[in-house]
Amino acid sequence: MRQRRSKRPVHRTKLPSQIKASVEVQRCGRANRSFEGQPPCRTGSTSDERRAPSSLEAIKAHDIVDTIPTGLLVLSESLRVETANRAFLRTFQVTPEETMGRLVYDLGSGQWDIPALRSLLTEVVLRDSVVEGFEVEHEFPGIGHKIMRLNARKVFREGNHVPFLLLAIDDVTEARLAQREAERSRRLAQNIVDSIRDPLVILEGDMTVVTASRAFLRMFDVTLDAVEGRPLQALAQGQWQVGRLQDLLARVVPDETAFDGYEVEDEFPGLGRRIFRLNARKVFRPGNHVTRLLVVFEDVTEARLLERHRDLLGAELAHRIKNSLTVITFFVSFELRRAAEPCLAGYRAMQARIGAVAQLYDVISRSATLGPVPVEPYLQGIAGSLRSSLLGEASRIRVDVEAEPLSIGADHAVSFGLIVNELATNAVKYAFPSGADAS
Repeated sequence: MRQRRSKRPVHRTKLPSQIKASVEVQRCGRANRSFEGQPPCRTGSTSDERRAPSSLEAIKAHDIVDTIPTGLLVLSESLRVETANRAFLRTFQVTPEETMGRLVYDLGSGQWDIPALRSLLTEVVLRDSVVEGFEVEHEFPGIGHKIMRLNARKVFREGNHVPFLLLAIDDVTEARLAQREAERSRRLAQNIVDSIRDPLVILEGDMTVVTASRAFLRMFDVTLDAVEGRPLQALAQGQWQVGRLQDLLARVVPDETAFDGYEVEDEFPGLGRRIFRLNARKVFRPGNHVTRLLVVFEDVTEARLLERHRDLLGAELAHRIKNSLTVITFFVSFELRRAAEPCLAGYRAMQARIGAVAQLYDVISRSATLGPVPVEPYLQGIAGSLRSSLLGEASRIRVDVEAEPLSIGADHAVSFGLIVNELATNAVKYAFPSGADAS
C-alpha cells in the first residue's frame, strides 16, 4: 500500500534582494581568494554555468537561513520585520502573516518592547554597534515561560546603501534554569557546610580545594580566596603533606572507600601544637559525574591530652599498687620461714594469689594505655609468680605459657588471673604427686 504524503504548506524564507546580493558578494570574494589567477567571480551566470552550477552556487541564502536552528529576523532600519525564518515561526508558534511588516516591539504580546532592548537596537541602527547576549525572560503566548538570548548586528556591504538588521534569537531556557538550579544547590550545600561545627573542606579529585566551611576558615585564620584552588598539602605550612594521608585520600575516589579517625599531630601557625582527626569520603549527585571528596577535621587535642594524662596517672597508680602487693608477698615469704608445716600450703597459695594480682598491675604499669590487658605477658607474669612461690629451683615441673595474641578488659583481668592461678596451683599440687618431670 502506498502512503500518501499530506500536502502541508512549506514556508520558504524570502530574503530582501540586498541581503541576497551581499551573500553573492561574499561567495565571490571567497572564490577570488581561493583560486588566485582565475577570472573574477561574476554575479551573472553564463549558459554553461547555468547548465553545470557548482555546489556552492546551488545553495541559496534562504536555504541557509531556514536550516539553522536559531530563530532569525531580518529587520529594516525602522525595525519592521522583513523576513522571519522557519525556526522563529516554529519556536513562537506564529505565521508569516502575523509577523511580516510589523514592528519588532509589536510582536506577540509586546514581550520585545523593553526599554533596554530599544536602546540597544537603536545603537545598532545609528552607530553600527552590535548586541550580543541580551536576555529576555517572559511569559510568551502559546509557549509559556521562556528565556531568550538575542544577538543583533547590521548587514551593510559596499555598493549596498540599504542596511538591514539581523536579529538572532536563541532559546536558552533549559540552560539558564539548570544554571539557577545548580546555583541553588551550591548555596544550599554551602549553607549546610557552614552550619557544621567541625572544620570541613571539599576537594576535587586532584586534591585541590573547592570550598571550605566557615569553621575551617575561622580555625586556621584564612580567607576563602586563600584556600580555593590550592592543593590540600600546600595549605598552612605543609602540615597536611603526610605520605600516609595522601595515600588514603588518593584511594577514596577510585576505590569507593572512606577512612575515619586518621590523626595528624603537628605545630600549626597561630594554633600551636594540635591533634586533628580526619574523616574523608566521596560525594556525588545522581546524574552528575563530578566526583569530589568531603574531608572533616576534628580537633581532638584536648581529648588526646586528657587520655595521655589519664594513662600516665593510671600507669603510676598501677606501678604503686604492684609495688605494694610485692611488699605483701615478701611479708608472706618471711612468714613462710617461721610457719609450721600445716600452714605452709596456705601461705604459698596466698602468696601465689597476691603475686597473680601484682603481675596484672605490673602489666598495666608497663602498658601505654589503660585499655585492654594483653593476655600473653599477663600469663607470663603469673607463671613466674607460681615458679617462685610453689616450685623451687630443684623442681622438675615447668610452667610454660602458650597464648594467642589476645587482650582482655581490665575489669575482667583480675578474675581471669585468679582463675588461671588457681588452676595452675591445683595442677602443680595434685597432677604430679611424685614430682616427676612434667610441664
